[in-house]
Amino acid sequence: MRRKKLYISVFIVSVLGLFVVQYQFLRVGLNLAKVQFDRKMATAGTDIQDDLNSENQLTFLVAKAITGENYFKLSLDSVEDASRFFLNDFLEQRLVSNGIDTDFSYRLYTRDSTDYLKSPTVFKKDESLIRYPIELKGYLPQSIEKPLILELQFQDLNKYFLSQLNGLTIPALIFIIAIIFVVIWILRSFYWQSNVITTTNEFINNLTHELKTPVFSIGLATKILEDDLDERQKPIVHLIRKQVERLKKHIDQVLDLASLESGKKIFDFKETDLRPILLQLCTDFNMLAKMEDIKFSFELQEGKYPVRAEVSHLENAINNLLDNAKKYSDQPEISLKASLQNKKLVISIKDNGVGISAKEKDQIFKKFYRVPNGNLHKVKGYGLGLSYVKEIVKKHRGTISIESEQNKGTIVSVRIPLLNEKS
Repeated sequence: MRRKKLYISVFIVSVLGLFVVQYQFLRVGLNLAKVQFDRKMATAGTDIQDDLNSENQLTFLVAKAITGENYFKLSLDSVEDASRFFLNDFLEQRLVSNGIDTDFSYRLYTRDSTDYLKSPTVFKKDESLIRYPIELKGYLPQSIEKPLILELQFQDLNKYFLSQLNGLTIPALIFIIAIIFVVIWILRSFYWQSNVITTTNEFINNLTHELKTPVFSIGLATKILEDDLDERQKPIVHLIRKQVERLKKHIDQVLDLASLESGKKIFDFKETDLRPILLQLCTDFNMLAKMEDIKFSFELQEGKYPVRAEVSHLENAINNLLDNAKKYSDQPEISLKASLQNKKLVISIKDNGVGISAKEKDQIFKKFYRVPNGNLHKVKGYGLGLSYVKEIVKKHRGTISIESEQNKGTIVSVRIPLLNEKS
């Protein structure tokens, strides 16, 4: 539950971080757009100033409108209206030619704030109104003998700037939404899979616990029967007891592995010299090897092997590796070597078995995984052994590695840190 909350918190913080970064980029983009707009306005202002400097059809019409001279056979209001529209069209053309395509307004006035002409479209005066005054020279100011100012006005330029940045902001938002969707989908899949695994493990654990009672009862019954059997029946009972012990071993292995995966504390680590334990383990396995006509040799470096270990589990893990080396060969030849290297205890088990392909090396430590071959029933098991070994080695802060070549054998190496050393 804590891990789930941590993942969700990290996800939320990451998404908020993405939006903050995007917002900062947007602010920078708006500032750059404002700077670029000011440059375009400066260029447009120069063009407008130059075009209105001399007498031409437009400036002549505007001059008659602002001086009130009735040169045309029209009313003064009609002349003013025509001037306003013609000047508006002229300004729009100059702005567009300089890359400014947005709504604007204008007013033509003197320094004493006397308005002579106003744009057909008039904006309300508020804080968002941006003004660009252009002081006119030449023909028009001379017509009224006063300094004349043409003020261009723009409203809510941020919308215009945002429209210019759509090529950046919209794809960025789409990518952020896509990332959020993918992460949510992954998290949902992950937790759904976790729930399935948890339910499966609970079912397996309950099943194995239920199996322990009949297995114990069968073992007890065969032990009682063994005392009253004749020589012909004893091998049969002995076979039953052997299979019961084997089944019990599998059940215990499933329960131990489940406890490891659930994080339950089943270890009692103690400082110990592992060499005598390894020596006894190799001696016992050597006796078994002789009985089964298996070639087995071992070599333990002299000296102490000081480690912090849960001896029973570590013994089980090494026995499991020896058992695997025995299983996967028609005429097994097995060797075990233990040495101290780089402040670690290295235990290597070598066999002459069928070997493992490079493709299978990354898979064999997975729970329930078994290397596929022509006859899956030739080697008995449930694919739990190496998964259990890996968990045990991991709990001892160690590592496990495999060197193998098909049809030439395998070397499994376990490295456990020595006391007072960090892995």
